Amino acid sequence: MAPKLWAEWSMALSHLALGMVSLHAAVKTAQASRGAAAGFLLQALAAAAMLAPRLDTDEDCLAGDWVATVIGLPLLAFDFHWVNGDRSSANLLLGGGMVLAVAGGHLGTEGRAVAAQAVVLVVAVTILIVAVFTTNTYGMWGGMMLGAAGLLSRLEEDRLLLLPKEDICRWVLAAGNWAYHQALHSQRLQWE
Repeated sequence: MAPKLWAEWSMALSHLALGMVSLHAAVKTAQASRGAAAGFLLQALAAAAMLAPRLDTDEDCLAGDWVATVIGLPLLAFDFHWVNGDRSSANLLLGGGMVLAVAGGHLGTEGRAVAAQAVVLVVAVTILIVAVFTTNTYGMWGGMMLGAAGLLSRLEEDRLLLLPKEDICRWVLAAGNWAYHQALHSQRLQWE
């Protein structure tokens, strides 16, 4: 009974941390960047949906995670590229995310997992590249955190550091979202 209770608390705390960090980032970036704020908000809503009492099936919550991944993360990358003048990459990332969101119903479970993994890694790498060229330290940390979350999710182990793998990924993603929020703030200060 105690391990199951610990697992439930661990899951709830990781969703709460991700939701709170994402919601805070959405509120703080809403004036400067509506695209990034929408991406943060999608992640916060997906985390909140997992914490809400189950009115329907778990498939609805998984659909929320899918949308937060294939639309929310490209919205974050969109802003990084757009502000730095790389409009074609920004549009390509966001357009690709929209196509995947629509095509998600036609993909199997494994296909959605691979597509989500690809989105996470592409977003992490592109933000990391922009952050390196603009010497945005927070952006570099955010890119590494998102990449680490993506790579951790593909590990075969079910538990890492005494916690379920999914919970560790959410904690790392929360840290990455905090770093992205700080990166957007420092990027805006640099351009003003």
